[in-house]
Amino acid sequence: MGRGSYGFRKEWSWYTLVGVAAISMTALAALAIVGLTLSLLGHFTLEGLPHVTWEFLTQPPRNNNTEGGIFPAIYGTVLLVVLMSLMGVPIGTATALYLSEYAREDSALTRWVRFGVNTLAGVPAIVFGLFGLGFFVQFLGKGIDRIFGLELVWGKPAIIWAAATMAVLTLPVVIVSVEEALRSVPRHLREAAFALGATRWQTIWHVVLPRALTGILTGSILAVSRGAGEVAPILFLGVAYSLPELPKGLTSQFMELGYHLYVLSTQSPDVETTRPLQYATTLVLLLTTFALNLSAVLLRLRLRRG
Repeated sequence: MGRGSYGFRKEWSWYTLVGVAAISMTALAALAIVGLTLSLLGHFTLEGLPHVTWEFLTQPPRNNNTEGGIFPAIYGTVLLVVLMSLMGVPIGTATALYLSEYAREDSALTRWVRFGVNTLAGVPAIVFGLFGLGFFVQFLGKGIDRIFGLELVWGKPAIIWAAATMAVLTLPVVIVSVEEALRSVPRHLREAAFALGATRWQTIWHVVLPRALTGILTGSILAVSRGAGEVAPILFLGVAYSLPELPKGLTSQFMELGYHLYVLSTQSPDVETTRPLQYATTLVLLLTTFALNLSAVLLRLRLRRG
């Protein structure tokens, strides 16, 4: 009996030691990530904040991007993200609804849809840019021009095609998050609605979607986070090196903060002169992304309380 108790205490001490070591390593990894993030934010804030002035935020770039401000880039980034969300979130939500509420798990169509979603999630961002150029600009845009007898209106790189490409890029994020939100709705709520005579669509519209709305907004937030900082997909789709005026329509070219930062750091005639502008643009890009995410978070909290 004594030896058995001793063996139990020895085994218990070993598992306790392993557990403490695992918790300590996890905590250290989390602290390292948080510390690295805070150090980067602190560095960008210290270097960029003195150069973030009202003129910098409200003026267009001048003198080959070495002077002036970044207002067209801020406007273009926000417009791109809004258009991307309006295109991608409804399609991603509809796809998640089909997978969660209608599709049979053993059907060939469901397997192909899931295979497509998983494949899209692993495709490099630059490939999406080439896809957007080939499909949206060359095929769809020029097809619209031919149908309506236009010279060159839709068949050229523009913000509408950049937003459509970014919507395709963020589709896997939206689909996965929305599907998880839909599956989190208790099954008995659906069964109660069916028992009261509701159709499947009435059940989805009045029971499932209201309870999954916060999860849908979570997918939108993740899509905004992914899309606001991507540069590679829009390289061929209308983003401009320098553009003093704002986009006048969906077929206009535009400036974007991520690409503008890339231009300042790699293609400026005097990189050292533009270094303060690089830090200031980085800080504004981070703040713009945080502001877009915060808006979605506040909307989600408001809907959850309501």
